[in-house]
Amino acid sequence: MEKRPMMKISRRSFAAGAGAVAVSTFAIGRARAAEFTYKYANNLPLSHPLNIRAQEAANKIKEETGGRFELQIFPSSQLGSDTDTLGQIRSGAVDFFTLSGLILSTYVPAASINGIGFAFKDYATVWKTMDGKLGEYVRAEIAKSRSIIAFEKIWDNGFRQTTSSSKPIATPADLVNFKIRVPPSPLWTSMYRAFEAAPTTINFNEVYSALQSKVVDGQENPLAIVETAKLYEVQQYCSLTNHMWDGFWFLANRRNWEALPENIRTIVTKHINAAAVAERADVAKLTEGLQKKLADRGMKFNAVDPAPFRDKLKSAGFYKEWKGKFGDAAWAMLESSVGALG
Repeated sequence: MEKRPMMKISRRSFAAGAGAVAVSTFAIGRARAAEFTYKYANNLPLSHPLNIRAQEAANKIKEETGGRFELQIFPSSQLGSDTDTLGQIRSGAVDFFTLSGLILSTYVPAASINGIGFAFKDYATVWKTMDGKLGEYVRAEIAKSRSIIAFEKIWDNGFRQTTSSSKPIATPADLVNFKIRVPPSPLWTSMYRAFEAAPTTINFNEVYSALQSKVVDGQENPLAIVETAKLYEVQQYCSLTNHMWDGFWFLANRRNWEALPENIRTIVTKHINAAAVAERADVAKLTEGLQKKLADRGMKFNAVDPAPFRDKLKSAGFYKEWKGKFGDAAWAMLESSVGALG
């Protein structure tokens, strides 16, 4: 087997941990180990479209590189929590990681701008914004970190909905003193404090147990995650708040990425970006049928008028606060796509 640069030999020799998802192998000449074996971590179950499309991309990359590059996939937070894995990709212990921009904002503050509450009305607006100038701006800010870079196409997590074990959330008043799990991100905490709720930061790999043990009464996630993570088993109500759109940046450790030959980087980039676009369509299609599927499993749904929630955030000074944090230029890029936020 051809060896990688000296700084990586010891780490790569032990990269294929027991929990790794095996990517398909190809009979390319005589069987041989890949020249470059890179680890990709994420926090989602294997059944989620993100992992299905990522494995398809891994297979295509291995085939097109003639077996030189192998992408090992570690789903379901196998390599650690989101915050742990963020540290690993910064150090180079993990090569690739898909992470919500809102959690990434603990390291790159600008990355959470897509999560501004009630900003996006539909997917057409999302992709216009994130494939356009605002997405380009965020990627540039990520690159400034010097330790990581982001691929061009952001993957879809979806519009987030609010679930509860105690009551439906129909108005802002229903959130007062409501114990809700939020990811480790200042923007989430700020938004729910503006609603006078009681946000509790919990990493995703601990959400199910926190809901089951009633450490918190509710959480907020797209329906695809409510389904694939089986949160319907520990939540009774689902309020269609659409309060936030969330996506996953496909991140790479800069040093490890630049250690690859340029032709391999080109192939990896092509297939990862194509997989992101395919995953977007998968999530949209999956979401269409999930309300009925989850209702059949016992969840009670209610529609929500977003206007009172947006008004509450405006009166609480939420939009003014975050415009100040993101800066006039970034805020103007956001509002050019979504309209004035107040």
